[in-house]
Amino acid sequence: MKIIIGLGNFGDKYAYTYHNLGFLTVEAIAQRLGFSFKKRECDASVAKGYISGETVIIARPVTFMNLSGRAAYQLVKKYKAEPKDVLVIYDDADLSKGGLRMREKGGPGTHNGMRSIVEVLGEGFARLRIGIGKPEGDIAEYVLSEIPKEERTLFAEAIEQAVDLVVGFIKNAQ
Repeated sequence: MKIIIGLGNFGDKYAYTYHNLGFLTVEAIAQRLGFSFKKRECDASVAKGYISGETVIIARPVTFMNLSGRAAYQLVKKYKAEPKDVLVIYDDADLSKGGLRMREKGGPGTHNGMRSIVEVLGEGFARLRIGIGKPEGDIAEYVLSEIPKEERTLFAEAIEQAVDLVVGFIKNAQ
């Protein structure tokens, strides 16, 4: 059992913003694995499938970012998973643009979605951070701004690398 959760904001307004890199990545993972986001459950849009007989849940919480833990908790409870079965993907201003960092556990840093998840699951779940770089101005305004066209190739490559890491994470767990 693996539960992969991408953090982001729903709606066309946020579709290609820095704060939606988690959503963009889980959409790419689902596409690579041939899964579709067909249903809503546990406060999330969910794609479900099987790899080598193991259940894989890919989720995009439909709550506000700072309530992402609600979806994570409900998914873990419904599927009788452990925090160690969870991987959360999100944007991180402490990493350079396009940088990736995967860890087995850790704190939430400054990300409100991660704070919410750590509150309900503790720190014992994996996370994949996608760097967005430090803004010069207001962080809230920056993360909700559209990724400029000149940076899209960089982030498309980062998402592809992230997909490779997550598919490896899923397959190595069996």
